[in-house]
Amino acid sequence: MTHLRQIMLEELRRRNFADSTIRSYLHAVEHYSRYFHCRPDQLGPENIREYQAALFTKLKFSPNTVTLRLAALRFFYIQVLKRGWSIAETPYPKKVLHLPGILSQEEVARLIDAAEFPFHRLLLMTLYATGARRAEVAHLKIRDIDSQRMVIHIRGGKGRKDRDVMLSPKLLDALRVYWRGLRHKPTDWLFPGNRWHTASYPVTTKVLWTACQNAAQRAGLAHKHIHPHTLRHCFATHLLEAGADLRTIQMLLGHRDLEETTIYLHLSRRHLSATGSPLDALTIHGPEEQTQSA
Repeated sequence: MTHLRQIMLEELRRRNFADSTIRSYLHAVEHYSRYFHCRPDQLGPENIREYQAALFTKLKFSPNTVTLRLAALRFFYIQVLKRGWSIAETPYPKKVLHLPGILSQEEVARLIDAAEFPFHRLLLMTLYATGARRAEVAHLKIRDIDSQRMVIHIRGGKGRKDRDVMLSPKLLDALRVYWRGLRHKPTDWLFPGNRWHTASYPVTTKVLWTACQNAAQRAGLAHKHIHPHTLRHCFATHLLEAGADLRTIQMLLGHRDLEETTIYLHLSRRHLSATGSPLDALTIHGPEEQTQSA
């Protein structure tokens, strides 16, 4: 580990950054250095401007990814090198809002039923029943399942925030069947790693990704480009369509800002169909009537 990397790691940890953010920031600075074949502390503002342009034009990165790379470089120059950083010279790109793809409830049922293994089926059920992120599901512990209050405790979510979500009776039944079928009962992680589910560490997020991909293929939904976060979007959208209010959904998802949650208004069929199109209020003559009048 280089001296600069060590200093950056210490500065990130001192500020209690999430492990995923630390990995992303370190990778961003390493990529920046490799791009110019030069130590990052020997690069200046002109290099940053060139690199930012290359991220768009050559590497075809998305605006959100470019923003993350710039945030990492900004941290590196200010906190590690103790240099200035000009926001005017390195503006963050405008965000692009893409509506996420969602599935109908019937398609979600098809996806779950098409799971290749019972364990994959349970992971998909947990993703949809809780609206949790894949890392949050992977890191659930046995003590997080509160069957007395019928809630699941999600600890250390995005932004290191804890929250509670509902425990579905169907999910609880499935978890009990899964538990009874385990030869070696885990003592810590709800979903232990390795193929026998006996490891002292949790499953990786890749397992949840694979479960989604395989089930989508088997259910004939591969064209929908389904991933674990799709089920989180489905959870929120289907709750909204069932009459849940945005504030409740915000709390269940762990969103910091209500504005993040309002995106589901664009996806809810109930809200989209609540207002008719102005076209329907017009009196328009059909093609046959136009021909007769001519």
